[in-house]
Amino acid sequence: MNRLLAAVVQMTSTADVERNLATAEALVAESAGRGARLVGLPENFAFLRSEGEPVPEAQDLDGPWVRRMAAAAARHGVTLLLGSIPERIPGDTRIHNTGVLLGPEGSTLAVYRKIHLFDIDLPGLEHLKESRAVAPGRHLVVAETPAGTIGLSVCYDLRFPELYRELVRRGARILAIPSAFTDRTGKDHWEVLLRARAIENLAFVLAPAQVGVHGKGRASHGHAMIVDPWGTILAQVSDVEGVAVAELDFDRQERLRRELPVLAQVRLLPG
Repeated sequence: MNRLLAAVVQMTSTADVERNLATAEALVAESAGRGARLVGLPENFAFLRSEGEPVPEAQDLDGPWVRRMAAAAARHGVTLLLGSIPERIPGDTRIHNTGVLLGPEGSTLAVYRKIHLFDIDLPGLEHLKESRAVAPGRHLVVAETPAGTIGLSVCYDLRFPELYRELVRRGARILAIPSAFTDRTGKDHWEVLLRARAIENLAFVLAPAQVGVHGKGRASHGHAMIVDPWGTILAQVSDVEGVAVAELDFDRQERLRRELPVLAQVRLLPG
């Protein structure tokens, strides 16, 4: 497999779970109809509202939300990234913010629990403390899939470049970064960080995104995009719900990694 069509989905998810799931299904169908074999949904695609408000129904990894989207993956024959769901933790009031990667037959290929939690103190956004309700993950995940080797992450992870260098060291050629990036920080940081992760790792970046207002005090920047290993934005969605589709050329990626061999030239000097 030398070339692949991939799609990133942009949504405005709210507290209306049924509407969110129906929208996700429709946008996955649109992506497949445009030829995509790899489709990514954003963080919290099935439920999103004001920060700090409880999730109505934390999910198991074989729960109804995953089963419904697994059926969509099988129906369209696509590798499907569920950007994240609120995964139930037995015996804990907290959840994991968990990405689930589904194969084209609907099977679960990989599970990633968000490691870096969004706890910030920017004026006006002090209420954003993900760790109040979410337990951090502890493991990096690189998955072999029919659509290529994918390194998994979620949203705030984007700000930690060492995570992505390790994913690439473990074989990732595609970096998945499904997000609900805040409107406040996204306008200045979203694009430049995504392009940096692509350039420094000579990797494709798939960044599905949330956009617009989700509830009181919560809005997302949007601009879901696909970035190539040279840092070029191949396709993106602006400020509406929709889909962006682009071709991933793995032969070109291999050539760029030979011509600019930074991944083989990393030198960690002793302190």
